[in-house]
Amino acid sequence: MTDTPPLLVADTPNLVDQYCHGLVREELGLATFEARLGRGSPAQGTTFFDSRTGFAVRRWCPPLLGLDPHCPPAAYLARRRELGFLESGRRLLRAGGIAAHLVDTGTAEELTGPPELAATGGTVAREVVRLEHLAEQVADTSGTAEAFLANLSEAVHAVSATAAAFTCLDGPGEDAASAGAPPGPGAVRAAAATLLAGRAAGGRLAEPVLLAHLCWVALTTGRPLQLHARPGPRRAAALTAFAEATAGLGTDVVLLGGGGPHDHTARLAALHPHVYAGIGPVDPYGGPPVRDALAGALERAPFGKLMYASGAGGLPELHVVAAREFHQALDEVIGGKIAQGAWSARDGRRVARMIAAENARRVYGLG
Repeated sequence: MTDTPPLLVADTPNLVDQYCHGLVREELGLATFEARLGRGSPAQGTTFFDSRTGFAVRRWCPPLLGLDPHCPPAAYLARRRELGFLESGRRLLRAGGIAAHLVDTGTAEELTGPPELAATGGTVAREVVRLEHLAEQVADTSGTAEAFLANLSEAVHAVSATAAAFTCLDGPGEDAASAGAPPGPGAVRAAAATLLAGRAAGGRLAEPVLLAHLCWVALTTGRPLQLHARPGPRRAAALTAFAEATAGLGTDVVLLGGGGPHDHTARLAALHPHVYAGIGPVDPYGGPPVRDALAGALERAPFGKLMYASGAGGLPELHVVAAREFHQALDEVIGGKIAQGAWSARDGRRVARMIAAENARRVYGLG
């Protein structure tokens, strides 16, 4: 096979990251930094720096702070502390290849919001409102199920004036029958009462009926609704039913998939005019290489339906790694098609621009 020509990265605009999180607001030591490179804790005597994510950080990030690629973790963290977390974050994000962030602000951890992320990275940043978090806030100020549901509808429509999109981590549930239609008023009131009763004891929103209701309320605002695909036939069936049921309503649904769900989300994007597929790590700690997800999606969905999504947060390094690896995937996958003669160089560059930024700017109204 002919070597892939380096045709695309220089001609591809900085990315619009349609789903990510903010940054930590404190200096991190070795243990706290390392913990954010993986899930849980490493085995005794090992380190998360010895992982796919850890090696990627050491490849892409040291040069942005004035060090050699692949420098030892201790040297990298010493340089990071020397600069301070604000300056190192600024240098990393501003050279990271990102033009705009759409930020999920519903995480339990206190991270920087869109204005701070925009100031740090010199980017545009807009809020993605997590419906579960919004509903829990409304529940804490509502005395009855009826008041909660009225206040919730009002709150969703109020925040839609400034939000770029809504996201629902667990909606519309994992039951295809319930995901394929708006839940009935009686069932919604019962689920609301359950939530209100549980909040006094610190309970979180987990009622499938209420999650589905949240999704249907968000659809009435006209803002795009982001849903998270996960492995498993039940989740796939529920998303399929929801995609079919929401056709023709005039609101876009964006499916964010990590790992195996990329194939399913791309197929749904191909079938339904209002459905789009996010391509990228989404879970920066696992899943197949992004080039595999991109290659599969290009075979299954129209190119105008695919958009970058990192899922990165906490460390600016994770934003950088996700963006650099996505640019590399564009070069390898689309550049490979150009090298084979399957695509023209002009078409390859055009498609790369669409997936990197133009599709997201259109869907989310970013100009």
